[in-house]
Amino acid sequence: MQRTLRSGWDGTHDLWIFGYGSLIWRPEFDHSESRLATLRGYHRSLCLWSRVNRGTPEIPGLVFGLDRGGSCKGMTFRLPRAKVESVFPQLWEREMPSGAYLPRWLGCQTPEGPVTALAFVMDRRNSGYAGRLPEHEVVQIVRRGIGRYGHCVEYVAETARALRHHGIIDSRLENLVHRLEHHTE
Repeated sequence: MQRTLRSGWDGTHDLWIFGYGSLIWRPEFDHSESRLATLRGYHRSLCLWSRVNRGTPEIPGLVFGLDRGGSCKGMTFRLPRAKVESVFPQLWEREMPSGAYLPRWLGCQTPEGPVTALAFVMDRRNSGYAGRLPEHEVVQIVRRGIGRYGHCVEYVAETARALRHHGIIDSRLENLVHRLEHHTE
């Protein structure tokens, strides 16, 4: 955790964090600013098995990861320099409990200009990586997944709602939500 922090933060400036899923609608940390942002080279994907938070070992759900390729519209959050040392461990615990993500300092484009933000990208070598599943399988898995934080369907729908709220349209996610809401495979 400290190595990652020190590799991209000099201790004298605010720190930016890129959110693409639940961080958008439940950041769980105070931030001084949020901006729409585009991250190139990665896309939002339900590519991580969830065996605790949105599923169980017997009936896993899926959660979002940043997978290679394409681009992703999300939000960047400015964490004030004075709060980094106290907030960063909580953020790390939330995002890195299973080691399924690789923390990366990546350039993001915002309407106010570029920022370098910490993003948690999918580690394809991790056993939790589900890969790109056929959409009908994703629909079935999301419908069945229930874990510590509730139903997988709610997680997917809440993410889509938060994106729409910020003017972000993710057509693949919207199509999935439509199928979930209308009970189509």
